[in-house]
Amino acid sequence: MEIINVENVRKTYRMGDNIVKAVDGVTLNVFGGEYLIIMGPSGSGKTTLMHLMGCLDKPDSGEIYLAGKCVSKLNDRDLARVRNKMIGFVFQQFNLLPRLTALENVELPMIYAGVPRAIRHKRAKEVLTMVGLRDRMEHKPTQLSGGQMQRVAIARALANQPQIILADEPTGNLDSKSGEEILKIFSDLHSDGLTIIVVTHDLEVAANGQRVIHMRDGRIVSQEVRTSVRNA
Repeated sequence: MEIINVENVRKTYRMGDNIVKAVDGVTLNVFGGEYLIIMGPSGSGKTTLMHLMGCLDKPDSGEIYLAGKCVSKLNDRDLARVRNKMIGFVFQQFNLLPRLTALENVELPMIYAGVPRAIRHKRAKEVLTMVGLRDRMEHKPTQLSGGQMQRVAIARALANQPQIILADEPTGNLDSKSGEEILKIFSDLHSDGLTIIVVTHDLEVAANGQRVIHMRDGRIVSQEVRTSVRNA
């Protein structure tokens, strides 16, 4: 069953006197529990498409449905609610707040969701333990390695028990060993039934997906379905 439906979506940006067609008439269905990879060179539109699917931006035209609900024309407040409830984000730059501990960073989305303090504290500990950071909960980002910071970011993405994880170049700032560890976590989450969507230009990362979408100039130009997937 589809969890995301993108129907003839377009998104343009003005850069000086030029109009850039970042996403140009894309139609795409993502199935619940799928591990999808979106690939393409810089400027291909892959990150813009991820932002649209993740309710971080709204299309100029076309429709986007999450779990059957049209989100294309929701106001910013309602989009924020959808994001907080359904989607967890993992970014290349980690986006952790430097003054907060790992535990406090993971608790943030639950604060926005109105989760009581005792429950969010317990949940934050659970997901940090899940990603192998049981002994780093009170550390701040400056006291953690790149791989550890990305684990905190994954734990934060899992805090509100989302149905979908969206990751934009999640291993881009990591050494190869740390990158492999992050991909192993994604594979485990996928095995647990989560829908995983990863934007990348890295063939090693793409080897972990079930389906690979290739973009160029704002359009999907090809896709491949894997009969077997490499386990990280």
